[in-house]
Amino acid sequence: MGIPKPLVDQLLRENEHHECPDAPEICVRVRAIADLPTRFGDYQVVAFQNNWDHKEHAAFIHGNVFEGSAIPVRIHSECLTGDAIGSIRCDCRDQLIDSLEKIGKMEAGIVLYLRQEGRGIGFANKIRAYQLQDAGADTVEANEMLGFRPDERDYGIAAHMLGSLHVQSIRIMTNNPDKVRDLQNHGVTIVDRIPVVVPPTVRNLSYLETKQRKMGHILDLEQNDDATPPGDVPVAEGSAGRHRA
Repeated sequence: MGIPKPLVDQLLRENEHHECPDAPEICVRVRAIADLPTRFGDYQVVAFQNNWDHKEHAAFIHGNVFEGSAIPVRIHSECLTGDAIGSIRCDCRDQLIDSLEKIGKMEAGIVLYLRQEGRGIGFANKIRAYQLQDAGADTVEANEMLGFRPDERDYGIAAHMLGSLHVQSIRIMTNNPDKVRDLQNHGVTIVDRIPVVVPPTVRNLSYLETKQRKMGHILDLEQNDDATPPGDVPVAEGSAGRHRA
């Protein structure tokens, strides 16, 4: 069971003419809510739209989260190459699937899917960054060479989405301390952090090492199991740190 229909109707009414004149860039309104059976369990999908930049974001909800406290929440930024195409340069798809599977087995939880491709620099710039990485730069250096910060994302939209769903407090599913701080700065009450454990592989180890060393992500790069993406091989025991990031 997801959010009951009377509450769905309430959310739609509340958002019909919703505006944020003081902060339009982080203002979203609920436009539609529908059931979404998935391979990870029964979900509801909530379509959000920002009238300022016209970007559309999504919430995938399992169970009734309305007025809920300590709700497990994964905030996932769009990664077309990983999420849709299965790129193994990053661990984005693995984290998304892991979160959907875990939440699908819980009483209630949310995956917020934000249109912040390439850590907020956009798809074309992300591929430009890939070109620089192919030439030897790491993921942080590539962004900086293009004139961006290592991470350009802002989680004000996510905070607004959670508020629109009347979520009172969350257990955030992340390895990124900056995401925790940013959400708290936007008024989200976080009662716990749930690590997202994805085994590293030879292809993405340098990328993960850079996130750990330069961006402060909390990662266990010694982890290894049989859940290896097709076409890649798992990291050998004790091999973390041997590859240039």
